[in-house]
Amino acid sequence: MDPAEAGRESGRRNLSFAVIGAGMSGILSSIKLREHGYTDITIYEKADGLGGTWRANTYPGVACDVPSVLYSYSFAPNPEWSHRFAAGAEILDYLEGVATSNDVQESIRFGEEVVRCDFVDGRWHLETSLGAHDVVDVVIAATGVLHHPALPDIEGLASFGGRTAHTARWDPTVPIDGQRIGIIGTGSSAIQMVAAIADRVQALSLFQRTAQWVMPQENPAYTEEETRVFRDDPAVMTTLHEDISEMFANGFSNAVVDAESDGIRMIEAACVANLEDSVADVELRERLRPDYRAACKRLVVSPDFYSAIQHPNAELVTDSIQCVEPEGVRTVDGRLHELDVLVLATGFRVDRFMRPMEVVGPDDTRLSDLWARRPTAYMSIAVPGIPNFFMLNGPNGPIGNFSLIEVAELQFAFIL
Repeated sequence: MDPAEAGRESGRRNLSFAVIGAGMSGILSSIKLREHGYTDITIYEKADGLGGTWRANTYPGVACDVPSVLYSYSFAPNPEWSHRFAAGAEILDYLEGVATSNDVQESIRFGEEVVRCDFVDGRWHLETSLGAHDVVDVVIAATGVLHHPALPDIEGLASFGGRTAHTARWDPTVPIDGQRIGIIGTGSSAIQMVAAIADRVQALSLFQRTAQWVMPQENPAYTEEETRVFRDDPAVMTTLHEDISEMFANGFSNAVVDAESDGIRMIEAACVANLEDSVADVELRERLRPDYRAACKRLVVSPDFYSAIQHPNAELVTDSIQCVEPEGVRTVDGRLHELDVLVLATGFRVDRFMRPMEVVGPDDTRLSDLWARRPTAYMSIAVPGIPNFFMLNGPNGPIGNFSLIEVAELQFAFIL
């Protein structure tokens, strides 16, 4: 290498990085930066531990609807996955293990949130919730999209006399066994929770605004023999990861962008067959049948939701909610659904990304102004006018039911 090139290479390696978030994307960022020779890395994590989504979400039944082998870093296959689809606690254990084996924790400042980033004289000046002021060359926003709970605007919600909890902020002291539980929402969190608690509660009322396309997916445990093969021959897991990734890309992600594709028609047919084979009651079946095309939003994957909602103590409520009262939820038909616990399984504000953090680029270019209409980005990772500021799983990044870990890996390779 000639001296000039060596100097440029040394300059690149001396760059300082701020990584915002210690979830799966932040862990990835730290590992890959070090792998490429960068050592001046600070990770800011507002929580008291790493793991992001999988630390914050602890509601009953929380799990991933992407196959475990695919929901893993390509460089850190896990032969110990217990099931085809892993539970939330198992994923958190995996992320903590990867972080520990790669010394990620030594770069993390826990309990410290970045509240403002200003680009001044070619560098980013960061202000944190603890009053720190740091200066770095590059900012990587690894904040994800599943950390701002979406709260429903329902009259009287605060008046409910029982316990109220959002699935994204679950309180483990909320009683479940023998209680009258109401769940608002029918997305993945609600579906998982219904299946997990239906046989534990006195009564379960699921308030549905929109029926879901539910993919049938069994979740068998890996056998001892399969686990032994994974341990003894890591190449088997690597090949399996690649095969599943290709199947998702070609058979799913590419299919859902074309409403007339054979792939989307096969998905719809599988979901319809699942509904008709699983739900015997005609009236209930029709109320569970979606009236829009599949993949207009994220598909729900569940092996046992339909059986759970047919449990003798479970009820699907499709009348709109009029208001919440101290005793429960009143629907527009005038009926009061008396409850002990009200669960808000109403998802996330996925359009918030790293906000409310204020990001100010050159010439007072504010990200909040650029995104006033809607969030946009180049290749999902960068915003014109905001230099040396990168995002993982930014606007238009997460695709359907694809693995966000794989998306983040591809995006980070592009950033490097």
